[in-house]
Amino acid sequence: MSLIVQKFGGTSVANAERVMNVAKIVTDTYAAGNDVIVVVSAQGDFTDVLVEKQQEINPQASKREQDMLLAAGEQISIALLAMAIEKLGYHATSLLGWQAGFDTSSAHTAARIKRVNPARIQDAIDRRNIVIVAGFQGVNRRGDITTLGRGGSDTSAVAIAAAMHADLCQIYTDVEGVFTADPRKVENTKKLAEISYDEMLELATLGAQVLHNRSVEMAKKYNIELEVLSSLTKAPGTIVKEKTKMEKMLISGVAKDTEVARISVMGVPNIPGIAFKLFSRLAKKGINVDIILQSQGHDGKKDISFTVARSHGKTAVEVLKDYVLSQGASEILLDDHVAKISIVGAGMESHSGVASTMFEALFDAQINIQMISTSEIKISVLINEDDADQAVRAIHRKFFD
Repeated sequence: MSLIVQKFGGTSVANAERVMNVAKIVTDTYAAGNDVIVVVSAQGDFTDVLVEKQQEINPQASKREQDMLLAAGEQISIALLAMAIEKLGYHATSLLGWQAGFDTSSAHTAARIKRVNPARIQDAIDRRNIVIVAGFQGVNRRGDITTLGRGGSDTSAVAIAAAMHADLCQIYTDVEGVFTADPRKVENTKKLAEISYDEMLELATLGAQVLHNRSVEMAKKYNIELEVLSSLTKAPGTIVKEKTKMEKMLISGVAKDTEVARISVMGVPNIPGIAFKLFSRLAKKGINVDIILQSQGHDGKKDISFTVARSHGKTAVEVLKDYVLSQGASEILLDDHVAKISIVGAGMESHSGVASTMFEALFDAQINIQMISTSEIKISVLINEDDADQAVRAIHRKFFD
C-alpha cells in the first residue's frame, strides 16, 4: 500500500462532468489499494470571478478581506468533489486549509507555509476515508484565513506530501506532462519522461506554467517525487526527481515570460556604492531583480539596466526616481513591453556552442536581443514582447527539429 497525494487544478474540476472524472481517477487510485489525499483548486476561472466581484465593491479592499473572499473558491471545489466520490460509493472527508493543519505567515494574499500539522488528515485516513484538502489556503497565528498566492495549490500538495511522507505526489493539469515548450503554441514539442528538480525549477521560474517554482523548491528540499500528468487522458506523465536515469538532453525546454519589465537608469555617476544603494532600495520594498546589465558609459557616467516583474515596474521607478536623479543620473526609463525567453538544460554544462545556437535562431528570425543572462543550466534573453512567440518557435526548431 502506498500513500499518494493527487492535486487537481481549476481546469480539471471546471464543471460537473470534470468533477466526476476527477472522482473516478481518485477512486480508481484508492481501489488499487492506496491511501489517497487530494488537493484541489477553485473551479475553472472562479477565482477571477471573485476578484471581479471585489473590484465592483471595493478595489482598495484590505488583503485580509481579499483572502476571506478568495478562499471560498476552494471550499466549493472540495465539497463538490467529496459529493462526487460519495456518489461512486466511497467515503470522503473534505477539509479547509486550517482544518488540514496549514499554519502560515500573516502575509495576506502571499502567505508562506510555516508548518503542516497533519493529525486530522491522518485520522481521516485511519478511518479509511479519501481526504480532500482545499489548496491555496491556510491560517495564521491570529486564526485568520490566509492564501498562498500564485501556484498555491501546487505548494499545498507538496507540503502535505512532505508532512505525510507520501510515496508520490501527482500534479494533474490540462497537459500530459512537461514538454520542451508549450505544446499549445509550438509544433513538434516533445514530452519529457523525466526531468531533474533543478531543471524544472528553472523552467518554472522562467515562465513555464506547468508547476509553480515554490512547489518545486519544496519538493527538492524534502525529496518528494513529483509526477506531472493530465486529468483528461490516461497518458503517462513526466517524473520530476533529484536524478534522472536518461542521458541528459542538450536542453530540456524553452520558456517564455511576458510578465517582466525593463528599467534603465541612464547616466549614473561611475563611483563605488551606487549599484549597492540602488538595488538595496528595491530589496527593502521586496522587489526582486533578475537580469542586470551595466555599460561602461562615458564622461564618468554609466547606464544600469535590469528587469523586474511587470507588476513591480512602476513601483520600482517610484522607489528609485528621486535617489538616482539626486545622484546626477540623466533619467530613468521603464519598458513593460518586453519578454524573457530562456532555454534550460543540464546538458549545457558539458556542451559548447549552446548560446551561439540560440542566438543563431534569433538572428535567423530577425529578432533583436536587448539583454542576456546565463548560468550553468540556463540562458535567458530579453526581447521585444511582440516577438516572444516567434522567438520560442524559432529556438525550439533549432534545437529539437
